[in-house]
Amino acid sequence: MKHLIDEAKLLIFDLDGTLYEDTDHFDYYCRLMQQRVAEDKRQAFWDTYEKMKKGTHPVGIGKVYDIKNDASVTVDPMTLQVTKVTSFDGEDWPAERIKQEYAGELVYDFERLIAIGDGWWLPYATAMHFGLKQSDTWECYNATKEYMVTDQFNLTKTPGLRDGLIRLKEEKKLVLLTNSEREDVKRLLYELELDGIFHSLFTEGHKPLKTKEKMQTILDEFGVQPHEAVSIGDNFINEIAPALLMGLKAIYIQPNRIEVEHENLTIIPTLTNAL
Repeated sequence: MKHLIDEAKLLIFDLDGTLYEDTDHFDYYCRLMQQRVAEDKRQAFWDTYEKMKKGTHPVGIGKVYDIKNDASVTVDPMTLQVTKVTSFDGEDWPAERIKQEYAGELVYDFERLIAIGDGWWLPYATAMHFGLKQSDTWECYNATKEYMVTDQFNLTKTPGLRDGLIRLKEEKKLVLLTNSEREDVKRLLYELELDGIFHSLFTEGHKPLKTKEKMQTILDEFGVQPHEAVSIGDNFINEIAPALLMGLKAIYIQPNRIEVEHENLTIIPTLTNAL
């Protein structure tokens, strides 16, 4: 990993799951939505979410959740071709049905096809399956964001991260590209003692739908070629695959062993002391 960073002129960081790795807020978010379903469905709601977290459910991180078909869709992130579809209850679709339903490249739209790239989306997929309205999920999401800046919630600071970023800032451009809203980002950076470190903040990035567009804007703004930049994040669909397809280098934060290989990709379990 060190050589990727040493050779780069520009580093593009994700926020959630990258600059902090806490996950308790995902459970908090899920609990809020659990209370909005009928009482006799609440235990099933939570059990489903727990299975997703453990990787024992068809819907999980790295998949796409199709709200319309209530199904887990497996996509090759480098080609955006659907390779497998499994119903919410675990039944695999036949190849002909997949071909008819998902012809060509899959386009994530945040309305029907939801890229499950990190822990935020597991409660959301659970809520959609159990019939909650998107307005309910949005209210619970905002309530969770408000909770995250109270004294009741403590963000875990990644050891060595602040000092490492300060050192890197002397020689490289540091940019934050996140789907979170600007005010939330500012509060989180303050809590993490990372405010004022980044040269530029790109918020509400609409990743993965607009990842390439946003990254190209960043490259143009700093006059950097793709091979001179590194995308760093925990979401392969959102930050890693699009970057590699554009010719950027990438550092994928993934604590679990996975089989992904690319000449411009390095996989690490955490940013702890990595910088």
